[in-house]
Amino acid sequence: MAENTSKTQIGLGMAALGRPEYINIDAGNRDKSEVAFRANALKVLDEAYEKGVRYFDTAPSYGKGEEFLKAWHNSRKHTDVVLGTKWGYTYVANWELGYDGPHEVKEHSLEKLTEQWQVSKELLPSLEYYQIHSATFESGVLQNKPVLEKLLDIKRTTGLKIGMSTSGPNQKEVIENALQIRIDGEVVFDSFQVTFNMLEQAVLPVLRDIKLQGKKLIVKEAMANGRVFKNEKYPQYQSLYATLQTLAKRYEVGVDAIALRYVMDAIQPDYVLSGAADINQLEQNLKANSFTLNEEELAELTKAKVNSKVYWEERSQLSWG
Repeated sequence: MAENTSKTQIGLGMAALGRPEYINIDAGNRDKSEVAFRANALKVLDEAYEKGVRYFDTAPSYGKGEEFLKAWHNSRKHTDVVLGTKWGYTYVANWELGYDGPHEVKEHSLEKLTEQWQVSKELLPSLEYYQIHSATFESGVLQNKPVLEKLLDIKRTTGLKIGMSTSGPNQKEVIENALQIRIDGEVVFDSFQVTFNMLEQAVLPVLRDIKLQGKKLIVKEAMANGRVFKNEKYPQYQSLYATLQTLAKRYEVGVDAIALRYVMDAIQPDYVLSGAADINQLEQNLKANSFTLNEEELAELTKAKVNSKVYWEERSQLSWG
């Protein structure tokens, strides 16, 4: 078994820990009360820290994700953790199970930034990444000078890395645009949190630029919101499922660890996020640190990539559960 020499660290994303329903294929049956969620979140955060995880990523739209992370951080007082959060989406489902309608509402306005920053800044001084949540051309945020100036002001006064997360079929174009943005000659963006996995690889051409310019790279959705797990609904992925099963057996890990390891070895980001919802999932995910994939195995998995538009259309059909 090859030793793990990757510079990539596995971080913990709070999306599934902070709210009772999340876009995924299988949420399983569990107690969805806020009390149970808080207890579980603190338990998973403790376990992650114990197992060497140091980057924790949240957002106001992850239900109580930011609040749970803050409570954990304030009580544990670890001095070596790195925190990241985002702004631009508001959680509106209000812990209502089976909520009918969008669970989060996007707004990339100066007012929203100012309002959410007031809460998020309480994560300082361990907060290192402050990101626009799902930057797109449609939201106009990359052309919104007052917003960009406010982000630069936050960077100047706190030393934070200003970043963005990206989703959708034109991630590459959004990042290319963002890399060019200067306000009075000053670079705005220092980090990019992108969707990249075996199926969705549209950002590949721009990753080199991100790294060459010394930006930080974080990868989310390494498991394609659960689509890397065997599922009869996706006959088109059957050969991928067979390959994943073979590799999981070879390395004595689950398919989740193969999916994370794929990202670590294929593009070596600074962080790849585990979206673990409980301790068991976290432990399985962290097995990705115990092996590396060879060139041949990576090439085999890369063959699974699909058209970006198809990928995102499929994702939009996943239900909240």
